[in-house]
This record gives sequence, C-alpha cells and structure tokens, in this order.
Amino acid sequence: MISKDEVLRVAHLARLELESAEVGALTDQLSSILDYVNQLSELDVSRVAPTTRAIEVSNVTRSDTLIPYENRAGLLAIAPDREDEFFRVPKIM
Repeated sequence: MISKDEVLRVAHLARLELESAEVGALTDQLSSILDYVNQLSELDVSRVAPTTRAIEVSNVTRSDTLIPYENRAGLLAIAPDREDEFFRVPKIM
C-alpha cells in the first residue's frame, strides 16, 4: 500500500499540483497498480527468454539499390531552374 505522503512526493518530483481529492484517488489507483505488479512478480519466468516486443516484428523495407536514370538530359531540360548538370532549388533556412 502506498501512502499519501509518497503520492505527494512523487507529485512533487513530477512537478504536479494535486488537489486533496486527487491525492486520495491517486493513492488508491497507485496502490492497485503496485498490487498488480506484485502479483505479476509471483510468476515463474525463469524459462521465458527476455523480449523487447510481445510479437515478432521484422523490417519489411526493400533494399536500397542505385539505378541510374537513363534520360538525365531530358529530365534536366524540363527543370524549372538548373545550374550546369544540377537542379537549382530555393534556399531553405
């Protein structure tokens, strides 16, 4: 069971201002959460491998391969503004 003083200390550390009704409600809620965590700690997880996710997720992106564009001159010809062999764009600051 967490005490009201502990709730007030946590609220102070989190820079929260709590009304007295909120302190009472949070005391009950935090006590319930801590009781549940204590209940979970009773489980035998010695044969369970540590994980970072509940389900396996893999990255499904394609590989990044360079494919030169064949009609570079045609692409540069339709550019609104260019300088030599490059597109010219406005400065972004």
